Amino acid sequence: MDYVLFTYPDCQSCEEMKAYLKTAPFQGQEFSLVQKDGKMKIREYLPVIKRDEKGGIALPTLVVLEAGQTQGVFNRAEELDRWLRSKA
Repeated sequence: MDYVLFTYPDCQSCEEMKAYLKTAPFQGQEFSLVQKDGKMKIREYLPVIKRDEKGGIALPTLVVLEAGQTQGVFNRAEELDRWLRSKA
């Protein structure tokens, strides 16, 4: 499995997700949403991304992929951990 992670600077939840991913059994790419490449890349995933009550993109956003297909979308390290444990 691979992942695409979308983050924002000075985001504590983003830092927690990045720390968790260092122990995860897969690898991927991180994109900052303050940079042009991040803003362009996130467009590919808009149909699956979770939004907050005001319609904003919930950050961090981690999209887990297998063979190019979305397997899960997570906004907290705890969510990802529960999902990975359910797969074991």
